[in-house]
Amino acid sequence: MALRRTGENEYTEEHGGDYEDFEPGMVIRHWPGRTLSEADNTWLTLLLMNQHPLHFDENYAAGTGYGRVLVNSSITLALVGGMTVQALSARAVANLGWDRVRLAEPVFVGDTLYATSRILSKRWSRSRPGQGIVTVETTGTKATKETVIVFERSFLARSREARPDRDAG
Repeated sequence: MALRRTGENEYTEEHGGDYEDFEPGMVIRHWPGRTLSEADNTWLTLLLMNQHPLHFDENYAAGTGYGRVLVNSSITLALVGGMTVQALSARAVANLGWDRVRLAEPVFVGDTLYATSRILSKRWSRSRPGQGIVTVETTGTKATKETVIVFERSFLARSREARPDRDAG
């Protein structure tokens, strides 16, 4: 994994990593961010079969406590989670799951989101030699620094020694 140190126990991602590259306490600021468009929200909401009018009916949304169309929270989770792949799980064997997903603030069309992850733990797999489980906490924030989502995710990472491409030149 290529990380550039940006502060005490803080790094900016350059590309994916192996089990040995992750240490509990590391903080990785993912880049780039992503600004959500109306098309993103409408198409993905309908693709996900979420037919709540709050996500695509401006007239309906205007009469709610939000006063405008709200970005579907499934999109927020997918987008912020996707931002982490390049640094965390680009070379992972498998994504193992998400835990403790918490939505802190609403997301609207036009908001730009960023992601930061902190390595919580890692351990060698008991059933898959040469692989280990890495658990991270990811926080999604708006450009305004408001936290919109926090979740934990675990993935199975190969050890450098076990990577099939380690001898490739």
